[in-house]
Amino acid sequence: MLRFFHTFVLDSYFAMAAGMEETATPGAFVRATEAANFLLDAAPKELCRPKVAIVCGSGLGGLQNTIQASPKFEIPYAQIPHFPKSTVQGHEGKMVFGMLGTVQNPIPVVLLVGRAHFYEGHSMDLVTFATRVCKRLNVGTMIVTNAAGGLNPDYSVGDIVLLNDHLNLAGLVGIHPLRGPNEESFGVRFPPLSDAYDLALRRLAHRAWANLSPPSQKKTLQEGIYAFVGGPTYETRAECRMLRLLGADLVGMSTVPEIIAARHSGMRVLAFSLCTNCAVLEAGPRGDDATLQGLSVAEMEAQLSKGKANHEEVLDAGKAAAETMQDLVREIVGGIDF
Repeated sequence: MLRFFHTFVLDSYFAMAAGMEETATPGAFVRATEAANFLLDAAPKELCRPKVAIVCGSGLGGLQNTIQASPKFEIPYAQIPHFPKSTVQGHEGKMVFGMLGTVQNPIPVVLLVGRAHFYEGHSMDLVTFATRVCKRLNVGTMIVTNAAGGLNPDYSVGDIVLLNDHLNLAGLVGIHPLRGPNEESFGVRFPPLSDAYDLALRRLAHRAWANLSPPSQKKTLQEGIYAFVGGPTYETRAECRMLRLLGADLVGMSTVPEIIAARHSGMRVLAFSLCTNCAVLEAGPRGDDATLQGLSVAEMEAQLSKGKANHEEVLDAGKAAAETMQDLVREIVGGIDF
């Protein structure tokens, strides 16, 4: 009986403490509103109500060069209330407000140069916080970019892939950005995602791609399905084969939580992946493979390492494709019907 009493008291204490902690932390809508109000006060008035938000993925920070030199306002994430800090190489961690388009038709935009990832230890609430802030800034359209591994054998390193669907592997096992009490001020409890990837914007993207240069001088703009995984390890050979069998054309560690939060908030979404490496789909050699006979340890390691992904290659591929991505985004934003 005494043990039961002690257990009851301890359980009650921890439940009360958890409740106090939850009560002490404002909801996403309140925190996003506080951050947005801070930005509204800090940014020049002509910039503080952007129409489009552009998320810059790994190695794609050069997208900030798409906006006009003036007027322009930059602020590190660390100075914005409640904002998570990005710790990954290739993610500067700042918001850039500016104008994109022609002199006759300048469009206010905000760039998120770097993002927070789940694998950094952030909660899904923090991973999607920047998206929520954009909604409170009255952004209506989000253009999301990322670096991803190519699973589709028709893809090559450097291909730009327009996303038309996703597989939320983390979400299917409960690691979901909308888990917990619903923020009714943003959207409904059960938002559909069959229309997540705006068809009109995808048609605009293909027209913009066709306008960039003669078809004979560039690659095809691909369309495909993105598989979101938690990371931070790159996928095994067996995992790559599984994802391909499930229908994925690309695999990466970001983007999908942001898209879910954006759609929950009623924003239109356009998303691109830069194929920075081609995933290894074939099985590795067996330990009893006769062809390994006589090979040194170094030779066997070299054979197993063929096609192995690394973050430096991801960043290099991003730099190589940055100019094309910049031109494409500029063309798309100029053609959006607001």
